[in-house]
Amino acid sequence: MQANGHPSTGLTPASPQGLSCRLLDTDVLCGTEPLGPGHGLALARLRLEPALRCTGPMACSPCLEARLRLALPPGTGEPRRPAPSGVPGAEGSGEEGRWSPMDGAASSQPNITGLLLLSGHAYASSRCVAVEVWAPLAPTPPGRLLGWVTFRCFEAPLGSELHVTAYTNSRGRRRLSQQQRVPDCSWPAAQAAVPQCQVPRLQVSPGPKEVVVKVQGAVVGHNYTLRLYRNQSHGRWSGRTVNMSGPMNYSLPADEVLPCLCLQVWPETQDPPRATLCPFSRDAEAWERLWAHSRLVLHAVGQVLTCSLSAPCDLPAELVPCWQPEPAGPCQALPGLQQPAVGPGPQEFGGLQPHPNLCVQVWSGGQVRLTQCLRDQALPGRGDDLLLLERGGNASLCALERGACTPLASFTSTGAGHPGLLEQELRRDVATGQCRQVWHPQNSTGVVLWACPLHKYLHARWALAWMGVLLGAACLLLLLLLKKEDVKGWLKSLRADYGSEGPLRGRRALLVHAAEPAAERAACALTAALHPLGLAVTVAPGGGSGVAAWGPLPWLHAQHRRALRDGDTVILLLSPAAVAAAHRWDTRAGAVPGAGATGSGPGPRHGPSPDDVPTVAPCEAFAAALSCAVPALMAGNGRYVVARLEALVPAVPPALRAAPAFALPSETGGFLRALAGPGRRWGRWPEPYVAAVAEGLRRAVGE
Repeated sequence: MQANGHPSTGLTPASPQGLSCRLLDTDVLCGTEPLGPGHGLALARLRLEPALRCTGPMACSPCLEARLRLALPPGTGEPRRPAPSGVPGAEGSGEEGRWSPMDGAASSQPNITGLLLLSGHAYASSRCVAVEVWAPLAPTPPGRLLGWVTFRCFEAPLGSELHVTAYTNSRGRRRLSQQQRVPDCSWPAAQAAVPQCQVPRLQVSPGPKEVVVKVQGAVVGHNYTLRLYRNQSHGRWSGRTVNMSGPMNYSLPADEVLPCLCLQVWPETQDPPRATLCPFSRDAEAWERLWAHSRLVLHAVGQVLTCSLSAPCDLPAELVPCWQPEPAGPCQALPGLQQPAVGPGPQEFGGLQPHPNLCVQVWSGGQVRLTQCLRDQALPGRGDDLLLLERGGNASLCALERGACTPLASFTSTGAGHPGLLEQELRRDVATGQCRQVWHPQNSTGVVLWACPLHKYLHARWALAWMGVLLGAACLLLLLLLKKEDVKGWLKSLRADYGSEGPLRGRRALLVHAAEPAAERAACALTAALHPLGLAVTVAPGGGSGVAAWGPLPWLHAQHRRALRDGDTVILLLSPAAVAAAHRWDTRAGAVPGAGATGSGPGPRHGPSPDDVPTVAPCEAFAAALSCAVPALMAGNGRYVVARLEALVPAVPPALRAAPAFALPSETGGFLRALAGPGRRWGRWPEPYVAAVAEGLRRAVGE
């Protein structure tokens, strides 16, 4: 900028009255200037406007431009120029007459001079400039505006508050003050010229095992923040932030890629512009991964059926109640009872009474994604109950089966005879209240669903057959009692047959123990005792060539994943060293911020999320196994059994109390039943197996 053709640093006078100015100093100490005459230049108005100070095409910084209007006060005569002593750059003059700031010589034209001071204060800096202003006096009546002076400009950080004050050194001076915010990156001019407001570009390159996020266009030397977050209306994942000072590539594991995962990058300034990208919303693999992490849970409390659908992202899904008479059969959707999934909290199906044959399916995109049933819960009703639908009265009853509603006149069931045989009986059961009302609408209109028992009709024609079976069983029992010695020989041969094949044949288990002599002896004894039962046991630490090829921890994690995938049993053998590792693991997990406060689990104690699992040393195999087992155990995944050496370990650590635990060798029988699973019929198990396993453990622990 220039003043009357002479270069200066940011000063511009504008006036038809010949107003001129000269910048004396750009950094003075305001308040130390000497007082001038009683009548000088008067300040009329102060205005601040946003501006840019640039040193190159893309190297600008924001600032505020101060525009100050000047006037002559009433009663102004012909004052002489005051000596601006004490102000750097000012030249004192003791001459009589008028002084022109352009050449420092006496002027024949009457004029008035004054010292103008402008100060700008931000939260971290301040600046004061001194300006000498000269204006002709004769042509301008007192009180009229002389023009304006522009100072360009006061710099401050983006978006900060700047307080500007203007005053002169004349007696009775008037101060003008104004506070305004320096433009931030929302100002279009700053977005195009200020480096801090340049938002980098985001690009995603997917791969088979990881996704590479490329941050391009970042200015080297400026700080930026990359944030990964889940765009969802609920949930507990706060996201992940990465700080950078230039272009970079960030690798993200493919297992963490979900449809709601979004990326956001911004420069580290106040109220910065942000670039946002949600690239996985239509990714098919991300959706499959999301459904694999989703869980549906049904709750039957009293006469109310509720369900909870939990997922890492919002699910565009619909909850559909259905009727499933057979566990492996189709599930018949109940008409008019579907409702949209609204979040992770419990959703109630008002008017729907719990029944063992009721299930809830999660539909999305025309497919059934999840199914959960009430079959294993203790509820009124039977699995062979028939579901009847009633519309507008008893005369319109029909049976819901195989995707259709069959009128009772045409309905037939296995063992019930020709069609329509049970029509009158079923109508009578509905009328007399022997059928249980499963669904009743909130109002008096709509359909009603009835669950009617069929076992009394289906079992009647088989009564004689059952009597014959019972009579034959009684005769066989009498025969066995009469030939007791022969029966003993038969049992011995049966025991030999069992010993040759093994009652646990076809089953596998992963045995994890601590690296100490007592645990190693017990593990060897337990493996040797379980081998005759047909149970294939893999011991960790151990593994032979697998450990040599993979390394201890990768081999252990691979065995654990295989056990979860194939439904094998994971045996956690507790010795003193194992208990100490479990206590250390529990203490470290509790010290992680937020650990145990989020997530869902089967009980009041919530397990840690995978991000909260404490790290372990590479050689601590049992602690590494806990890092895999405890989160899966708290989530209800996998089959875990805790075996405690009762002579060495008095109690099970808190981290493992969610799994069934047995004190060995005194509870060897329960331990073997847990290994066999719920489907094994234990009435034919010979006792010597239990005794052999218990004796082997006693010898191993006693050594």
